[in-house]
Amino acid sequence: MALKRKSCKAVKMVAVLWIATIAVSCANKLRSVDADQISSAPTQVILDMNAAQTENGVVQMRLVAPRMERYELGTDESMELFPEGFNVLAYNEEGLLETQIVSDKAEHKVSGDTEQWSAYGNVVITNYLEGQRLMTDTLYWDRERQKIYTDCYVRLYSPQGFMQGYGMESDERARDAQLLRPFDGYGIISNDTTGRVYEDTVNFIGPRYPR
Repeated sequence: MALKRKSCKAVKMVAVLWIATIAVSCANKLRSVDADQISSAPTQVILDMNAAQTENGVVQMRLVAPRMERYELGTDESMELFPEGFNVLAYNEEGLLETQIVSDKAEHKVSGDTEQWSAYGNVVITNYLEGQRLMTDTLYWDRERQKIYTDCYVRLYSPQGFMQGYGMESDERARDAQLLRPFDGYGIISNDTTGRVYEDTVNFIGPRYPR
């Protein structure tokens, strides 16, 4: 009987140690997963964001987004993601809406004194005062240089006609957009006695009159 009791006690002890080992192992694993999740989680989330930049009481720019996520990347590095896209509205000196930029996704990175805005997916830049619209897949916004630019394929619609090409650069309000490598663009010649005629703005050899 004494041997049986000792044997039972030994089995129970082994079982307890085994369960304790599993519990400790699982706890460590859970703590590790939680730490990974916390490190990759945003430090701030804003829903239905509507932010405005003003000067002397006049709105210069407005940013509207369904969701903004802020991440701390280092001591002087941070990133703001707009996973559901954003809508940027820029106003001129008289307070009139001049430029609008919309995209499917966007991000804003700050590193020290430099910052970079990027917009991705179905990017549309509209300058309402000039009647001009640009469409591309990726757009970069350099706040320091006050420039917007891209290396991607761009379509440009304006009262002067249609142009397309690769690469574009403009001021941040899209007032002077220039295609860097245009091709197959067509301009509209107005005030012509024959009405509207089109010319190849890249390889121009003369207007092509309608038959």
